[in-house]
Amino acid sequence: MMNGESLIEGLKSILKKNQLLLKSDVLSRFSHIWKTDQKLQAIAVALPKTTKEVSEIIKLCNKHNQQIIVHGGLTNLVGGTETKKNQLVISLEKMNSIEEIDSKSKTITVQAGAIVENIINAAEEKNLLLPLNFGAKGSAQIGGAVSVNAGGLRVFRFGMTRQMVLGIEVVLPDGTIISSLKKIIKDNSGYDLKQLFIGSEGTLGIVTRVVLRLQEAPKSRSSAFVALNSYDNVVNLLKYLESNLSGSLSGFELIWNRTYKAMTESELIKPLGDNYNYYVFIESMGSEPKADYQLLEYHIEESLKKDIIEDGVMAKTSKELQQIWQIREDVAILASKARYDQHFDISLPVSKIGDVINSIIKKLEKVKHVKTIFPFGHVADGNIHFIIGRDDDSDLVIDQINSIVYSPLKKFNGSLSAEHGIGLHKKGYLETTRSKEEIKLMEKLKTMFDPKNILNPGRIVF
Repeated sequence: MMNGESLIEGLKSILKKNQLLLKSDVLSRFSHIWKTDQKLQAIAVALPKTTKEVSEIIKLCNKHNQQIIVHGGLTNLVGGTETKKNQLVISLEKMNSIEEIDSKSKTITVQAGAIVENIINAAEEKNLLLPLNFGAKGSAQIGGAVSVNAGGLRVFRFGMTRQMVLGIEVVLPDGTIISSLKKIIKDNSGYDLKQLFIGSEGTLGIVTRVVLRLQEAPKSRSSAFVALNSYDNVVNLLKYLESNLSGSLSGFELIWNRTYKAMTESELIKPLGDNYNYYVFIESMGSEPKADYQLLEYHIEESLKKDIIEDGVMAKTSKELQQIWQIREDVAILASKARYDQHFDISLPVSKIGDVINSIIKKLEKVKHVKTIFPFGHVADGNIHFIIGRDDDSDLVIDQINSIVYSPLKKFNGSLSAEHGIGLHKKGYLETTRSKEEIKLMEKLKTMFDPKNILNPGRIVF
């Protein structure tokens, strides 16, 4: 690595004074929005405003073997934004422009630092929909969402972030700019290079701009909240609604009893009693507000008659809809229930989720330092989250919990990460869901793109 003074002088030649943070200004920042009490450790923080500035910074760092950690909205849950004192942080927060909304092509072109919720709102003003919907959308930046291939509450209808990216601009670890900001859906002209960078967690290149595919905005959004006592009926309800809602089902979220109780014991409303085993949030989106509401209401009533669900309630107003969905989205409440929290986002075949999750819960309950266990998630696409609270932050306890959660995955061809990525925290468990050959190929790709291992080192592979 180059010495600190040489790096700073080089950065000063690329950036303006207010785009480079040093010393006390670095210490005033943090590496995660939930850890604002922990001072950022870094040699400096660079705040580029253009792709060209990103390129020049990376060229400087590549020449002198300077490690770089990329910062976006700092909502990453796998250690992806953690830093060391000798590393340079490149934060994309000043690259936040929404450059163009093309209503006819149904696309939006944005810089990587644009906040996801701002993009959603900008599209909505043009009667268009960006289907990305997850709890951290008010803080997360689109570059980070692309880099980890974010999921969320509408994946089973609209797909992951990967399905929404039409074009991309990336800066490689040697400073080369790869720009392919296309608005077209079909393009079979050779390798689909953008897919290498989507989900690669910034290890192969820094995403600087993207073109996202939008949908026509729905004219209606209807929601119901229902209670069930068997996991088999959760699956039966999903199948029933998918068969009878004419393709309008856009959300189907599951929480367990213990999670529901924790979410509603203080400030959040309690739409149904807390004496059921499972609770499901249902969303449908369509073009006829009154008819769509009545259709969902009818099938909720039919589900009651067929003994699929035990109880249910419809959201009659926009306020009620928001209040119901807040129970699912405000997961920070769960993280606050114990001194230390550990997050998981595993994937399993939908049919296996009930038995596997209950088995994991029973094993976790026997761990001395585990104080809270909160499962919830996107059951329609097989993705279940855990937030596990502990009173001990030792590596021994963390590894014990990891082993319990990850141990069933290989048997069922599941995944240890449905949407959060691998980062630093999950790297040691990658073999639970990836073969040695797959990991070796990932290592080869990393070495080919970044032979000096300067860009987000330690994430995913090495």
